[in-house]
Amino acid sequence: MSPSAVVWDPALLAYDMGDQHPFNPVRLHLTMRLATALGVLDDVPLLSPEPAGVKELYRAHSAEYLEAVQQAPMAGWDVGHGLGTDDNPVFTDMHDAASLVVGSTLLGARCLAEGRARRAVSIAGGHHHAMQDRAAGFCVYNDCSVAISWLLEQGYDRIAYVDTDVHHGDGVQATFLGDPRVLTISLHQHPFTLFPGTGYSGEIGAEEAAGRAVNVPLPPNTGDAGWLRAFHAVVPSLLETFRPQILVTQCGVDSHGEDPLADLSLTVDGHRAIYRELRRLADAYAEGRWLAVGGGGYQLLRVVPRSWTHLIATVLDHDVAPGTPLPAEWTDMVRGVAPSAELPPTMSDGADVGFSAWGDGFDDAVDAAIRDTRRAVFPLHGLDPDDPRD
Repeated sequence: MSPSAVVWDPALLAYDMGDQHPFNPVRLHLTMRLATALGVLDDVPLLSPEPAGVKELYRAHSAEYLEAVQQAPMAGWDVGHGLGTDDNPVFTDMHDAASLVVGSTLLGARCLAEGRARRAVSIAGGHHHAMQDRAAGFCVYNDCSVAISWLLEQGYDRIAYVDTDVHHGDGVQATFLGDPRVLTISLHQHPFTLFPGTGYSGEIGAEEAAGRAVNVPLPPNTGDAGWLRAFHAVVPSLLETFRPQILVTQCGVDSHGEDPLADLSLTVDGHRAIYRELRRLADAYAEGRWLAVGGGGYQLLRVVPRSWTHLIATVLDHDVAPGTPLPAEWTDMVRGVAPSAELPPTMSDGADVGFSAWGDGFDDAVDAAIRDTRRAVFPLHGLDPDDPRD
């Protein structure tokens, strides 16, 4: 078994909503170029995906919606289903491009299920907002939901999905809201202040799946220390109790302080710390199986390539030291297309990612979110919400 798989093909750059749209595929291209320049991908074969077929897309989407996506480029302006909006503009070959994104995440899932790899990463995936019958938040098809559904069909009956994007992982939560086999955990900026306006602590799942939806809404301006405090106060205990067979993580990096579309204040160093902890948790509680996908991230030059290079490196156990200088060949390439770009000198923002564990007597808005979430879901997992040992 190969220890890790990296799914990538330049054809994934075809998911392109236009030069002025924030969801610009250049962030994927620059990430792969940076990972290559740093030697992260040395001797690592890149796995090329095939587009997901209609049968697989039906796992998360209705037939009517798939027909709308396929017809949208020829249908004019009145498309419906969330298509043709500023967030989700129609573009040429939209169905094919979105299907390939789903195929990339499915290929990673297949590698794990078939024993070809213990971990897999596809930075092109992570389109977590797409709903059964509509596009949302730059997402046409929900690759995360499709892959999890496929894994369930392979016989896995405990899958944990952890979403670290700044936006609530609403599409994935909606898909599995009543399914006790799937634990969805999302840490995100408070829904009162950011799209999609969902993901309150009280959203916990339905009926026999109560407690399987977990949401940690964080106040604007939360930085590394607060975010990591919240993560460690909620996620490890739930994973230890749930004991997933596979950990699926959406690793959007729009939580960075420089991201233009949101208001959290994490750093590239904070992102690196998150990935290292996800790796540890997968090894500790998910039999080492970890499927990581990308997601949001709109500071295209300074943030996304560095953060996702750290993600790929972490999945591969090729960790990049924070102080590593950016390779001249990469910075020269970037300045060739963006001469005025101010690039950071290293793979670090120079941040201290230390944090104090919840339960130390300190109390602020982050701690209020932690308490609300723990009290909403911990008793449903046999855990004491007020005991920091749980």
